[in-house]
Amino acid sequence: MEVPGAGRNRRIGPYALLGSGRTVGGGELFAARTDEGLLVTVTVAGPEPAANPEFRDRLRAAVEAARRLSGAFLVPVVDADADAPLPWVATRFTAGLPLRHAVDRHGALGEPALRVLADGIARALAVLHGAGTVHGEVDPDSVLLTMDGPRIGALGLVGATASPPPSPTDDMFGLGETVLYAASGGEQDTDALPASLREVIGGCLYPEPSDRPTAEQLVDYLEHQGLPAPEGGWLPPAVTADMAAAAAAVGSARAVQVPVPPRPVRAPGTGVSRRNLIISLAGGAALLGGGAAALAFSGDSAPPPEGRAGGPGTTARPTRPSGARTTSAPSPSGSSADGPEPVVLAGPDAVKAWSRTGKRAPTCLEASDKVVMVVTDKATSFMEAASGNRAFEALNARKTFGENSSHHPTAYADGVFYLFCETPGQFDLLAAFDAADGKVKWAVSLAASDPGGAKIVSNYGRQYLAASGGTVYVCGLVRDGKFSVDAPKTGYIRALSATTGKKLWQVQGTDINNVLVPPSGSRLLAASAVPAKQPGRVQMIDAARKGARGWKVPLRYPSGYFSSGWPLTGYADGNFLFAGGKGDTLSVVDAATGTEKWHQRFEARNGDRVSMGTPFSSPDGATVYVPVGSELVALATADGTPRWIATLDGASDSGGANLFKASLGLSGREAQCSADTVFATDSAKTLWAIDAATGRARWKYSDPSQPDVGFRWTVGGDRVFIASHLTMTAIAADGR
Repeated sequence: MEVPGAGRNRRIGPYALLGSGRTVGGGELFAARTDEGLLVTVTVAGPEPAANPEFRDRLRAAVEAARRLSGAFLVPVVDADADAPLPWVATRFTAGLPLRHAVDRHGALGEPALRVLADGIARALAVLHGAGTVHGEVDPDSVLLTMDGPRIGALGLVGATASPPPSPTDDMFGLGETVLYAASGGEQDTDALPASLREVIGGCLYPEPSDRPTAEQLVDYLEHQGLPAPEGGWLPPAVTADMAAAAAAVGSARAVQVPVPPRPVRAPGTGVSRRNLIISLAGGAALLGGGAAALAFSGDSAPPPEGRAGGPGTTARPTRPSGARTTSAPSPSGSSADGPEPVVLAGPDAVKAWSRTGKRAPTCLEASDKVVMVVTDKATSFMEAASGNRAFEALNARKTFGENSSHHPTAYADGVFYLFCETPGQFDLLAAFDAADGKVKWAVSLAASDPGGAKIVSNYGRQYLAASGGTVYVCGLVRDGKFSVDAPKTGYIRALSATTGKKLWQVQGTDINNVLVPPSGSRLLAASAVPAKQPGRVQMIDAARKGARGWKVPLRYPSGYFSSGWPLTGYADGNFLFAGGKGDTLSVVDAATGTEKWHQRFEARNGDRVSMGTPFSSPDGATVYVPVGSELVALATADGTPRWIATLDGASDSGGANLFKASLGLSGREAQCSADTVFATDSAKTLWAIDAATGRARWKYSDPSQPDVGFRWTVGGDRVFIASHLTMTAIAADGR
């Protein structure tokens, strides 16, 4: 880029430019020197933003704010000119290497260096966010490695001058991507993260911005682990040598090893805005092809290959629902019979039963018909379901990273709440709270029950918590630091006594993934974890025989549906439900034998690809609900007969078609049921209460002041409980 005003002497303002520049974020970066010999780094904006008067105004304001900031890991602003032909900003020169250069040349960083990297960037961001500003361009190019830790600029041109500006959660996503880049050598492989960083860096990459940790929380998390700081230099010798050479090239040989600076004073971040990017740590989210088209049903009276669910079969493509088909009996309505007319959802706004405001935003919710457990990053409290009043004394159990699309840290069964949590003195706990009085029944260290004994951090990732039949189940992935696209992941199931928390048994293997724990019975369902585009299967796990494998059903086209975080399975009245075919077929098998009862294929009338979301059932198990794009289909569990189809209208919050969030293939609790009501959220951030008998909307709820990413919610008895910012709201199922 030619720099206007630099002239033959390559000067800009009072600075002589040294060497060629490199592109970083919203500008080009040069080393420069004053006539007195002071080294600085000058970032010059490009011609396009320079032509925008609003850019220059925002730059002036950002420079003024940045001049007031200081921090151990921030590079301060020393000069700027927003009125130059190409506006520029000068920061103090810092001898170091861009992270991308170091990783590309010398490979991935080790665990001690990664921890210093994550901690330093987070401390710098904590200062920025505490001052009400954002960086906006945290990436391997903008992070500088120095002898005493990482550095980022106190002002990033993208973040400082964008309109609308990025949010603190965007900065945290950038931090996660940056550390992941350094850990994987540029491959963006989450399995390359060391065990001590998997949860917190994985949290930075969560799809929902509200699920990501703040910079302050990340620093607290790393400090709480109590791992020793690296001795001597924190970087590999080869990187240090490159750093010294780069410094010498611009006339600075300051390369002295010093300790990592002390922790700065931090303040909480401010503001949240949506980042229109969906990232699944488990392999990506399969969005609906063609934008959620209307449904049609088709079936096949002949069994699929091998007499099992999952074969493609031969199917008709009617333009109207024709009824479900079974593999053992003719269709109850015949191949040419019409199904129910779709019902467009429309209803009145809900009437709140009560609303209460707290001091901390909830990270998790769980409810019974009498009590709501509200978990924040500081404490766990209990509210009366009927009134919203305090039910019991609060506990110091906390959950910093709450529920999201692939992490379910709460459960309720038989009068007991269960929670993955931390306390001020302990991490990685599983606690049981009595729903009658809020007291702790027991708490156990999950790391202590890992094979190999207790460790500070565990290689057994906790993804899913469930309770049923006097047993608590902890499920997740085994992380051994190795990764190959050709090798499946290893999952595990750990069973503990619901009475004492004592470990009963554990099984693991590549055939255990996305475990489903039914509300009753001793049979669990697991999907095999297979490389992309290779066949998989689902199988029964017999809890009564300490996790012994049972029947197996092959699947011809599992694709991404059976990677971690995609439990596209359900349970209804003694039957297991799962997505087969190419993600467009619901298969229903007997939980005891694996014998298929019926299967139902869904087709888009316009020919676009259809992908089911997670199927779920009514509390009595008589009805199965299947979210598919903009439509929610109710089927009789006994034979697959369609009962009703509810459909959304309008656009999502990002401008596309409005979809049921449960149809996106993610495993979050985006659809739940009471005795006579189906609750489901959509991508326009509305919660719908749908009459389970008719498919018509009873009411809708949408909070104009809710976080940009939506709200957390759960169902207990005949009420739904919603957490929006600091406000908890209860709504009766009938909306009155």
